[in-house]
Amino acid sequence: MCNFSEQNNNPVLSDNVKQNKESEFLLKGEKLEPLGSGIKIIVSKNHTFGTDTVLLANFSKPKRKDKACELGTGCGAIPLIWSRNDIPGSVSAVDIQDEACSMLERSVRLNGLEEKITVINADLCDLKGKLEFSSFDLVVCNPPYKAAGTGIVNPQSSHKIARHEFMCTMDDIAKSASGLLNFSGRLCMCQRPERLSDLICSMRKYKIEPKRLRFVQQRISKPPKLFLIEGRRGGNPNGLIVEPTLLIENEDGSLTDEMIEIYGAYKEAYL
Repeated sequence: MCNFSEQNNNPVLSDNVKQNKESEFLLKGEKLEPLGSGIKIIVSKNHTFGTDTVLLANFSKPKRKDKACELGTGCGAIPLIWSRNDIPGSVSAVDIQDEACSMLERSVRLNGLEEKITVINADLCDLKGKLEFSSFDLVVCNPPYKAAGTGIVNPQSSHKIARHEFMCTMDDIAKSASGLLNFSGRLCMCQRPERLSDLICSMRKYKIEPKRLRFVQQRISKPPKLFLIEGRRGGNPNGLIVEPTLLIENEDGSLTDEMIEIYGAYKEAYL
């Protein structure tokens, strides 16, 4: 019969205790997904994330002391990915869906990030009194890709909100971001190539000048499937830099060296 100290040195028992503790944060239909560097995120069938989210988290690259905000955070992958490297200084994560906010709040507690990430359950069009305007260095948003009235609409409410401009438009996002950002603060977004002109028009309408653009292709033989864009509030017109295209895969289907670097600790969690 082993004593208490021996039990603590038993890696199997330690893992079981850790798993039992983690399971206390989960509701039915949810699971934990490792992001690397010890950070884990709660996901479900209705609230998860994809490669575009990882790309946007990398493209936006907050500074260590930045005050950041994500609009439409969902399960909160971007704030949690940033937190792997202890950046930025603070993040306000906004989402209109109660379920998504509950999941992120529990992910925050699970990872001990209560002092860094604040979850705001609100409509991004109605943030007055909930967040301090003209105070953020960075706003990010992975918006619905399909304009209202286009494409096949998923009847599942969470999917409809995430994929279609059902609850917010690009104008809504640009207007909200412009109000939150300080002068020269950055707005970073991703979107489908067919929406590029719409997004640039919305940004300029609310005094956010596009400054950096990068297209994303699955592989060199495929057309762009996504673009990443950065705008500056109050920036001078023109001066848009188009960066080299980001390739996700080599022609043989393997990840490119750059994608392996972008995935970083997230990819290592599955190796």
